[in-house]
Amino acid sequence: MSKRTKKQRPKQKPQRPQKTASGFPKWLDRPSYLSEKDDFLKKIFTGLLAVVLVVTVFLAMDSGINADDEFQHDYSEKLVDYYLSLGADTAALNIPKGNMHYYGGVFDILTGFTNRAMGYTWMDAGYHKVRHFYNALFGVLAMLFASLLAREIAGWRAGILTLAFLFLSPRFLGHSLMNPKDIPFAAGYIMALYYMLLFFRNSEKPSWKTALGVVAGIGLAIGTRAGGMLLIAYLFMWAGLDFWVRNGLGAVFTEGKKTLRYAAWALGIALAGYLLAVLFWPWAMQAPFKNPFEALGEFSKLGIKIRVLFKGENVMSDQTSWDYPVQWIWRTIPLFALAGFIGALAMMKRLFKEHAVLPVFMLFFASIFPVAYVIYKDSILHDGWRHLLFVYTPMVVLASLFWLKAEKLLQNNKTGKYALYAIVGLMAAESALFIVRNHQYPYVYFNTLSGGISGAFGNFETDYWGVSMKQAVEELEDAGILKEGMTDTVTIASSYSYLLQVYTNAKYGPHVQVRYQRFNNRYERPWDYGIFPSRYIKGAHLRAGTWPNARTEFTVTANGVPLTAIEKGGGPVFDAEQYFKQQNWQAAADAYERETQAYPDNELAWMKLAMAQINLGKFAEARHAADQMLRVAPENTGGLLYRAMAAMNLGDTAAAELDLQHCLKVEEDFGSAWYYLAVIKQQRNDLNGALQDLQNCIEVAPNFRAAYDLAARIYEAQGNTEQARKLRQALGQ
Repeated sequence: MSKRTKKQRPKQKPQRPQKTASGFPKWLDRPSYLSEKDDFLKKIFTGLLAVVLVVTVFLAMDSGINADDEFQHDYSEKLVDYYLSLGADTAALNIPKGNMHYYGGVFDILTGFTNRAMGYTWMDAGYHKVRHFYNALFGVLAMLFASLLAREIAGWRAGILTLAFLFLSPRFLGHSLMNPKDIPFAAGYIMALYYMLLFFRNSEKPSWKTALGVVAGIGLAIGTRAGGMLLIAYLFMWAGLDFWVRNGLGAVFTEGKKTLRYAAWALGIALAGYLLAVLFWPWAMQAPFKNPFEALGEFSKLGIKIRVLFKGENVMSDQTSWDYPVQWIWRTIPLFALAGFIGALAMMKRLFKEHAVLPVFMLFFASIFPVAYVIYKDSILHDGWRHLLFVYTPMVVLASLFWLKAEKLLQNNKTGKYALYAIVGLMAAESALFIVRNHQYPYVYFNTLSGGISGAFGNFETDYWGVSMKQAVEELEDAGILKEGMTDTVTIASSYSYLLQVYTNAKYGPHVQVRYQRFNNRYERPWDYGIFPSRYIKGAHLRAGTWPNARTEFTVTANGVPLTAIEKGGGPVFDAEQYFKQQNWQAAADAYERETQAYPDNELAWMKLAMAQINLGKFAEARHAADQMLRVAPENTGGLLYRAMAAMNLGDTAAAELDLQHCLKVEEDFGSAWYYLAVIKQQRNDLNGALQDLQNCIEVAPNFRAAYDLAARIYEAQGNTEQARKLRQALGQ
């Protein structure tokens, strides 16, 4: 029998996914809103945008200045000098104070040239109004592009909802009034994402106009902060994903021309955006492909280490827990945004089914990746999450998509739909009411789920930028203490002296003497009034309810929570300080006693009284004064230290040791606490333990001479004369 042979079927080429008119495979095709012609909704959007613009600019004109403007205005002036001199004036190329040369100059060039043309100097109120005007424009620009992005994905209703949500977000609106770094960056970020959507929607026939939009967004972001280079990575990622879903991965090898076209467009747009940013960044011009990356490295480390109030503890910014940004975000965004974003995450699959997949994916990525990356890199953050403010715009777009999807799911349930409207309306009303009540500084908002600003007080920073200093000066003006034509001289002290200078120098000249004074040393020199925001006060002190203290004449509040206190000067405390400097301990103690009788919540008077009593050898009285100090300001390291010293001299070394250990729990780099722990251990003949504590003391306080001397004496007692000699040599003995 002959074998039957099988017929060989001709090999067929793998079929590409069948495409629709949009150019996407059927499984990725979604309804388009490009043809939506709802003129009524468009008019609502346009009208709302006009209202948002007018109100935001109006609020910006009444907003206080943020404390970082001290660095910004200096940079702005130097940038103007650089360009007007055609690069001959190089002061803008190296600014150690604030490292401002690491920042792009888009905002400061724009405002600097405007102010120079109008003849304003930084002492003029108009100078800062110009800056706030542009700040508001960038804030509205961010709101606009986020809304347009939502409109492209889900129609005009999504655009209207996104615009309303962003405007009713107190933190975002508050920063739009006075934050010249993070708001322009956020505007560039969302602008680039919007134009990327338009560009890749028509990537088969790319448009130069949308390409230029991407270039402008990237240029604005990098021209504000080097972190804008993240958008270049987004661009290439979006290009790769778009190519893949349209053509399949294999097309990289079979469709060479198409692959090169994608690569050329992405590379060209990225390069153009990058170079546009460099044009507005003199330091970057010096080495265009080196310096911006150096700045990016600096920002990824964010080398500024300051003490911040986080979850009730005052910790260094490089020692906060990993959830620092997450805690700040969920506590400070309105509930409609928080619930909406969480809902979008829960409904991610439904959103992908209903809307264009790549834009929705990029929204999730642009919202989540930066936060996740910061956590992964253990980057140093401070002053809340303002460095990540740019992720909020895509978050709000996603929240809007969720609420519209929820409405659609309830379309046949009239009761459920109206309940949904009521819930969203109530959440929006809560944040709107906060803005109305605190329109000068809405950026201090905390949502009701976290306990509101009253729940945040003493646990998280509120007015960390001292924006309410403006209202504090206005309180003095309303009281007639400061007035035009005044002939008397008023001395005002503050830990935010730069802001005080701006608000008073041009109006009152030499009749208002401004003095920088740290809060914890505020009575060292006499003054008539002291203006002190809560920024540098320990959380435990705030939670004790003893600030503002009895010396306070006026208080600036948000929803009844104090932001800034205006203290009246005069009284025994200033006399006591002079006696203290003269080491006239008895006179100092007597004056501090009078001060504490008049103002029993003056923690510094109690602390200095304890010090004076120790110097007088009155250790029981010193211990009592320190107890009173800690009643007013719990966990104050000065109070803990002096109570420990008094206890040591009373022979109660166990209590002293507990207080010193408490000191180190509050501030681990407190050299005096390490030193006195060593003294206690030396007295107990625990010499090795004493030496370890002294080593810790020297590490955190290299100029603590007594630590070297005690360590040398211990080494001598142990017979280690060589080590003792080295320590005495370090002392210069």
